[in-house]
Amino acid sequence: MAELRYRWLSETSDEPLTVERAEFVSHFINWARENTSTHRCLVLTRTATATATVIGMAWLAVLPRVPSPRALHRTSGDLQCVYVIPEERNTGLGGHLIDAILSTAQTLGLERVTVHSSPRAIPAYARHGFEPSPRLLHSHLAP
Repeated sequence: MAELRYRWLSETSDEPLTVERAEFVSHFINWARENTSTHRCLVLTRTATATATVIGMAWLAVLPRVPSPRALHRTSGDLQCVYVIPEERNTGLGGHLIDAILSTAQTLGLERVTVHSSPRAIPAYARHGFEPSPRLLHSHLAP
């Protein structure tokens, strides 16, 4: 997944990457280990030989919410890093990842799942039930 994430950012970023691949992969692996309680990763694989190759991924960040008198235990999710390698795109695989994440969220009892999408991917999310919300706002903070 670290390699896919690096590849994705290499493909889509207009700005140069500031971290070398090996350093990023090492950091990503450690991050994934440290965040197993809050982040679920689903992968797509293609088996052409005896070994499987990861060709896509999607992450679900599970976030606790403030309790309410209607529900003491509340969680929501954020769909993150949906990526399918270019050679496998436009085949419905991204949609399978989105559906699998939503199924996982349903199983976990999440109230809602949000996604921050690139303009290009908005139609894909809309086909799988995501819709704009006038009540969901965000603010970009300076680093």
